[in-house]
Amino acid sequence: MIKGFIFDLDGVITDTAEQHYLAWKHLSEEKGWDFDREVNENLRGISRMDSLKFILNHNNISLDDDTLQELATKKNVMYQDLLNDITPDDFLPGAKEILTHLRSEGFYVALGSSSKNAKKVLEQLGAIGYFDVVGDGHSVAKSKPDPAIFLFGAEKMGLQAEECIVFEDAEKGIDAANDGGFHSVGIGPEERVGHAHLRFDSMADATLFEIKSYFKDLF
Repeated sequence: MIKGFIFDLDGVITDTAEQHYLAWKHLSEEKGWDFDREVNENLRGISRMDSLKFILNHNNISLDDDTLQELATKKNVMYQDLLNDITPDDFLPGAKEILTHLRSEGFYVALGSSSKNAKKVLEQLGAIGYFDVVGDGHSVAKSKPDPAIFLFGAEKMGLQAEECIVFEDAEKGIDAANDGGFHSVGIGPEERVGHAHLRFDSMADATLFEIKSYFKDLF
């Protein structure tokens, strides 16, 4: 039986993709690297360091570990400055509604994000109270597509993977959920998250009624 839900943050609860893009774009322009929205799309759902390494590989650049850390930190400072503009109005349509519905029905709810800024974003949104567990980039060593962050959330809720439904908007996030033995709900286009057990075009379509209807044998 389904007892818990685990949500990714970016692209599911809110959309900080533009802030990420602008921070990476600014850093890339400073360094003279090639970076555009097509490259940025490949960073969806992966950690800051893995994102930096992808950008460097795209530009055929190799840097030492100290420089990598310095650049990742610099990007994060830029990103955090942009996060200060987030308000409770920045929930994605449908996200606050399903979180409220889950709370009213007594389900456990966890966040499973690769972001090390997840708590700050939740605080800016006024969303901390919706979550029993906040799993972020500080919680586990391995990032998606490894299922570690979702397993962390399930464990902290006292649940098994098969008792949880994961919401994800990234291909690697769905890979992580499926590989970890979770039930997966993809948010986004078929070509990106079509391998989820259930897919919606947006969070506005992902009502608890629709989810219960699809996974009817699990409720």
